Amino acid sequence: MNWLAIFIGGGLGSVSRFGISYFFKTVQWQKNFPLATILTNILACLILAVTVYLFKDKINEQPWLYSLIGIGFCGGFSTFSTFSLESVQLFQDKLYFYAFMNIAASVIICFALMLFIAKQQG
Repeated sequence: MNWLAIFIGGGLGSVSRFGISYFFKTVQWQKNFPLATILTNILACLILAVTVYLFKDKINEQPWLYSLIGIGFCGGFSTFSTFSLESVQLFQDKLYFYAFMNIAASVIICFALMLFIAKQQG
């Protein structure tokens, strides 16, 4: 059951990730700064934090939900490899400010969001 939940969640997460990237490229919001990747990673952290901390009782009752959402969806949706590639490309293009902002925003916002939700649960 867990394998199937991870498979389905991963597929849904990957398609959702593609949709966000496609949207940002079509509306031309993403010039030099990888906004789609940052938004996707922040949303993945929010979804994971809500799943782990706010729905922990439900997950304890139905562990396959964590496999579906936490491992599958968030794993397919979040984009550490893309984040790394885009950061390197920004450095290579000598867009150092954007590179550092990408790294700082991704790490700090995602960590702070996770910490905030965790603290809300005591």
